[in-house]
Amino acid sequence: MLWFVCFFNYSDRQAIFSVFPKLKEEFGFDKVQLGLIGSAFMWVYALAAPLAGFAGDRWKRKHLILGGCIFWSFVTMLTGYCTRLWHFVGVRALEGLGETFYFPASTSLMSDYHGAGTRSRALAFHNSSVYLGTIAGGWLGAWFAVHSGWRSGFFFFGGAGILLALVLQRFLREPGRGQAELELAPASAPPGWREIVLSLLRNRTALLLLAAFLGANFVATIFLTWTPTFLVEKFHFQLASAGLSGSVFIHLASAISVPLGGWLADRLSLRLAGGRMLVQAAGLLAGAAFVFLVGTTVNVTVLLVVMSCFGLCKGLYDSNIFASIFDVIEPRSRGTAAGIMNTVGWGGGALGPLAVGWISKHGRHATEMDNMSEAIASCSAIYIVGAVLLLLAAACARRDRVGYRAISQP
Repeated sequence: MLWFVCFFNYSDRQAIFSVFPKLKEEFGFDKVQLGLIGSAFMWVYALAAPLAGFAGDRWKRKHLILGGCIFWSFVTMLTGYCTRLWHFVGVRALEGLGETFYFPASTSLMSDYHGAGTRSRALAFHNSSVYLGTIAGGWLGAWFAVHSGWRSGFFFFGGAGILLALVLQRFLREPGRGQAELELAPASAPPGWREIVLSLLRNRTALLLLAAFLGANFVATIFLTWTPTFLVEKFHFQLASAGLSGSVFIHLASAISVPLGGWLADRLSLRLAGGRMLVQAAGLLAGAAFVFLVGTTVNVTVLLVVMSCFGLCKGLYDSNIFASIFDVIEPRSRGTAAGIMNTVGWGGGALGPLAVGWISKHGRHATEMDNMSEAIASCSAIYIVGAVLLLLAAACARRDRVGYRAISQP
């Protein structure tokens, strides 16, 4: 059930990027303004994430998940009525507010069904909807734009999300908090802000994971925002084809590799405290080469191959984003920890689309596309730094890992 909610979470947020060329054509938005539209979602998503996580540790997570789905789906429909820049910035900000409640609540809920032996696989399977939702949002957003106007796609996605939430209200169930752990009985009340913040500041592994997520998300948001425009302007794809190709080659590859990443991480985590983090580090280190090639190649065939390889590597990292930090955070605080992680990752990541838009317009090369290509290629260095941070986190994980035994072993 959560797989389908997450599918619409990502399809709704992705659809706007596939119609950037149409918005540029109709409203005359330049790349900085389009980057602002892309970043508005992420800033509000990040700023509200600690509140969302705090609520997820205190309130019924089912209500936060389905209530958020109804809210963000309604805002998605409102996007179809936008006519000015501030309209687009405003609805994207509101969508970020609605969607920020989803991941802290849903990952906390799923982790109460799955202990250390199966948690990465469960969250990885759930995360496959991230990629398929991204593909659907990118492709269908562009398809609707070509065949019935760019506004119609937002009406479709928004209406379908509201219907889904109303149906799942009857079927989604709430597990007991901490029920996947035998040796850590859940406390009667979750810890307060002060206790949570102090515990995070003393947790070296968690701090390193947060820093790595910031860098990885900075790169991810650039690809989410600018890939369709990159394909249209540099490689002369048609809009619908760019909307599909800009998402399917990266994100379908990620959907394929993310179960493998979850399986490897679950196996390694039973032997090494930092096993999940080693899988993540391998993904970023290998992915750095393919990120560089995406920005530098001028051959369409090479581009599509390296985009797919980048997606495979990205899936290895993404499969363990929350599973890794949950290894070093006690069950009572998982929602808040996920919220803080989203604040750091999406708050920093929100600068990526705006930075690429600014560099494209003001960079050292003669054309905007040469500047954008260079900016994308330079993201490979960020991936390398992230891999180093994850290796350090793996080295610290034995000291910080929560000591529990899972109910379910593979």
